[in-house]
Amino acid sequence: MLLAAIGFAILFLLCFLGLPLAFGMLIVGTVGFAYARGWEAAVTMMSQQILDLSMSQGMAVIPLFIVMGAFIYRSGLSEDLYVAARAWVGHLRGGLAQATIGASGAFAAVCGSSVASAATMAKVTLPEMRRHGYDSGFACASVAAGGTLGILIPPSVPMVIYGILTQSDIAKLFIAGILPGLLLMVLYMVTAWGLVFVDPEKGRPAAPMRLTERLLALKNTWAVLVLFVIVLGGMYLGIFTPSEGGGVGAGGAFLFMVLRGRAQLREVKAALVDAAHTTTAILIVGCGALVFNNFLTIAGLTNYLVEWIESLAVPPLGIVAAMCLIYIVLGCVFDSLAMIFLTIPVFFPIISGLNLDPVWFGIVVVIVVELGLITPPVGINVFIVKALAPDVSMWRVFASVMPFVVTNILCLVIVILVPQLSLWLPSFMK
Repeated sequence: MLLAAIGFAILFLLCFLGLPLAFGMLIVGTVGFAYARGWEAAVTMMSQQILDLSMSQGMAVIPLFIVMGAFIYRSGLSEDLYVAARAWVGHLRGGLAQATIGASGAFAAVCGSSVASAATMAKVTLPEMRRHGYDSGFACASVAAGGTLGILIPPSVPMVIYGILTQSDIAKLFIAGILPGLLLMVLYMVTAWGLVFVDPEKGRPAAPMRLTERLLALKNTWAVLVLFVIVLGGMYLGIFTPSEGGGVGAGGAFLFMVLRGRAQLREVKAALVDAAHTTTAILIVGCGALVFNNFLTIAGLTNYLVEWIESLAVPPLGIVAAMCLIYIVLGCVFDSLAMIFLTIPVFFPIISGLNLDPVWFGIVVVIVVELGLITPPVGINVFIVKALAPDVSMWRVFASVMPFVVTNILCLVIVILVPQLSLWLPSFMK
């Protein structure tokens, strides 16, 4: 246990000194394993973990959905989604912020990346909200919060990683994320409405549109519904596997890109390069985390945690709540994928021992790691939005996003207390 604590301390130190987390985990995990078992065993373990993850059949799902999101990102769909959402809710209190969140949720249904959602929506929505006199901090917070929906509303890369690590059904995880994702989107929109209700100066409503204008605004958003129904519906009905669904989604996204006249060679190449970079980054983080996890296992951390939790006189939901607190703390330091790679090999045996549903726990994990995207000091969504609004103070954005953090926690509590919210739709799957 002491060796594991020393390993974590060294890892934190290396990260604060600027070493990328993936390489920090790889170095500390390998050196720590070598200290306990020798260099020959450490090098063998490291190479085997990298080979196993790289050759994993489940990993084929990830680049396919990332390519799908990259094509959608390059197709310019985000502008149409925002225009449609603005047409229907822009005239309400905080309507443009609500439209931002709603468009982010729709974009998430064909993207699967919170970072891409936040970056895309920030470019489209921030200028519009500023033209209508919205408070800068509130506007940035709405974009950052809406971007978190990218990893909860399927398809979701963190869900794929969780499914690979736990051998859970990825298709069921995707379907399980639909209702919690919609719930969180609605709660975010209600939060935006409430903030403007309390302080009307945060954002004035836009001019209302006629019904015909609202209906016309929907005509360019058909791709979201079509791709979502084909990809998720196909997996729901058992027509194809998640890997096949990713291929269908990527092909459909490219076709949509062609139909919109955005499939120039330059754009297609940029989308594929972006997807390759993202996939490579995920693979490197995964390799580093698995090596570090092997070190933690031989250092006794896993057995210690299992014994400690078994000694606690608390119900299973209390243990889940304790795990969520650990995730919230880790979210202040690590990104979402690193947290999943690091913790699931430790936490999942405990969840299995408590006979809790692995699909439900996967949704709980995704919701709680979302918090790390908007909480200080490493909230990546906040940093992305801040980069596109350099005149707004970082801490002003963090302060403005706190009501949405509370909303996220409320959604987490609901999903924990009402498991059927996640499990009802998967229960009908073939």
